Amino acid sequence: MQSYLLSSMGIGGFDLGWLLMISIILLILVIVLFILLIKQSKKLNQLIETYNTFMEGKDGGSLESAFTEVFTDIRDLKKKQSSDRNDINELLNKIKGCYQKLGLVKYDAFREMGGKLSFSICLLDETDSGYIINSVHSNAGCYTYAKEIVNGNSALDLGDEEREALDQAISETNSQIKSEAIIKAASDKAAEIET
Repeated sequence: MQSYLLSSMGIGGFDLGWLLMISIILLILVIVLFILLIKQSKKLNQLIETYNTFMEGKDGGSLESAFTEVFTDIRDLKKKQSSDRNDINELLNKIKGCYQKLGLVKYDAFREMGGKLSFSICLLDETDSGYIINSVHSNAGCYTYAKEIVNGNSALDLGDEEREALDQAISETNSQIKSEAIIKAASDKAAEIET
């Protein structure tokens, strides 16, 4: 069955059923596109509303002064951060000369005292230089003397307890465990302050 209208359009050879089906598909496609257009229009309106609210600011004025203030704060923070880094580096350099390794040995010097009242304590800096302080306690009194340690060695002979205290202080494990404990405590304290 051919229509005069279809023939005049040059598509007279097509079946009306196919044309009707194509028309329905195109109508459905137009409806879907119309729904998508409505959704996009709503999103655009929300974006415009958010933008207008943002541009109004809390007092309805320009945001230029707020942006200037934020940029000034960022610039000040960068300067402060640089100053803090310099201070930290200075502190780290000073710490190298501080006593940071410790060895302690308590002992009974004369066996008759009944307690370990004598001791050898070794204090070393980062380069294993420092002092051993030895205190010998007896019935007659207490005698204390010090021996200098340079790079882990003493110019004077060391007693057994003094050598043990020096070995404790130099020990990588001993100082590493203490360092890790100090770092962990500082890290926990910083995390506690942040929350």
